[in-house]
Amino acid sequence: MHVPDLLDGKLFDSIPSGAAYVQTPGFSTIIARGRAAAEGFPDDLVYIGMSLGVMPAQALAQTRPGVRGAVFLHGAVPVSEFGEWPARLPVQIHAMDADPEFVDSGDIDAARALIAEAEDGAMFLYPGNGHLFTDASLPDYDKAAADLVMQRVLEFLGRL
Repeated sequence: MHVPDLLDGKLFDSIPSGAAYVQTPGFSTIIARGRAAAEGFPDDLVYIGMSLGVMPAQALAQTRPGVRGAVFLHGAVPVSEFGEWPARLPVQIHAMDADPEFVDSGDIDAARALIAEAEDGAMFLYPGNGHLFTDASLPDYDKAAADLVMQRVLEFLGRL
């Protein structure tokens, strides 16, 4: 497992402050950093992205040859941003059904469209409005939902 630092080691007290910082380098730089972090890795990987990290994970999943699967937590990007979704590429998307970062931003629509293109795709919506509900260190943490995400992701990875 490799978790790249896409934000120059900076930590933020809130999602809005982190999102404001990302405006400085720009989304294309964040995606480029994710691509650079994956250079030299084998092709047959599963890319997992959380929130902002979905952008580089999705870019890599859609554009690198031999990818085995993708898991997107708390976000999705319109498929058109990176070309077409490889129809046979398995994907899971996990988010809360009332998360304003996911629902109001249009990520939910992007997720639905992506799942419609994938031959093996599933979107799981959990009740609640937390954004990073899988992170036990944050106030949005929801243990029951996070446990179910983990179970579903492990089952997904087990069949790839």
